[in-house]
Amino acid sequence: MNFAALLAAFDQSPDRSLTIPPEWAQGRAGYGGLVAALVLRGMRASLSEPRPVRSLAITFVGPVQPGEPVQVEAEILREGRAVTQVLGRAVQNGQTMCIVQGSFGAGRPSSVDVAAEPAPSAPAPDGCQRTPFVEGVMPNFLRYFDTRWTFGDYPCTNSRKREMGGWMRFDEQFDHFDEVHLVGLVDVWPPAVLPHLKERAPASSLTWTIEFVQPQPPVGADGWLLYKASIEHARDGYGHCSAMIWNPAGELVAISRQTVTVFG
Repeated sequence: MNFAALLAAFDQSPDRSLTIPPEWAQGRAGYGGLVAALVLRGMRASLSEPRPVRSLAITFVGPVQPGEPVQVEAEILREGRAVTQVLGRAVQNGQTMCIVQGSFGAGRPSSVDVAAEPAPSAPAPDGCQRTPFVEGVMPNFLRYFDTRWTFGDYPCTNSRKREMGGWMRFDEQFDHFDEVHLVGLVDVWPPAVLPHLKERAPASSLTWTIEFVQPQPPVGADGWLLYKASIEHARDGYGHCSAMIWNPAGELVAISRQTVTVFG
C-alpha cells in the first residue's frame, strides 16, 4: 500500500484506526512520519471549522507496532477567534505511542511582513543520483520515496559535516498535496547525526517540531522538495538538529526541529 492508499484506508475507518503494514516499518516500529501524518489527519477532522495548521509539537512515546491496529484520538483544548489548539494521540493496545499538540490558526492583518532567507544553491533533482533502496539494509518504508542526496554525507561514513539533506518526494503522485503529505515526507531523512557514526547503530526521533508557512507555497507537479538539516549540538547520546524545506521555486515551505537519540 502506498501513502495515498493508507490515507484512504484511515479515512474510511469508522474509529480512525489503521494497521500499518510491515513494508512501512523502520526496524521494529512503524514509520514515524506516517504515524504523525495520521494523527494530523485525525486532528484536522476534529476541527469545527477549517483552519490552516501553523505548528505541530510531536513526541514519540513508544514504537507503533506494524501489523496491529493503531487508533487516532483528537481533543480540542481551546478554540479561540483565530487559533484552535488540538491535542492528538496515536494509541495502540491501550497505550499512547505518539502525542501531537497542534496549533491551527486563521490569518489576520499585520504590519509585520518579513520574507524568508533564500533557499541554498543545489543542483536540480535530475542531476542528482537517486538513493538506491537496499532491502534488509535500509528501513522498509524507504521503498516508497525518492531521495537525492545533495548536502553532506551518507550515514555511517564517519563524516564531520554539520549539514545533510537533498531533494525528496514520494514515489507516487497525488491529486492534492497538503501538510499531511508534507509530514509524511519530511521524516524520510535519517537524523543528521548519523553520518558521524563509523558503523550502523540505532537512532530515533524523540521529539519533533514542524512549523508550516501559510498559505502553503505550491509543490510542483513532479513533487520535489528540498531539505537541508544542520546539527546544532550533539552529546551524551542526544542530538539537536534543525532543518528547512523549500519548493523548487525556492519558496520556504516548512521549518523542522528534532531531538534525536543515537545509540552509538
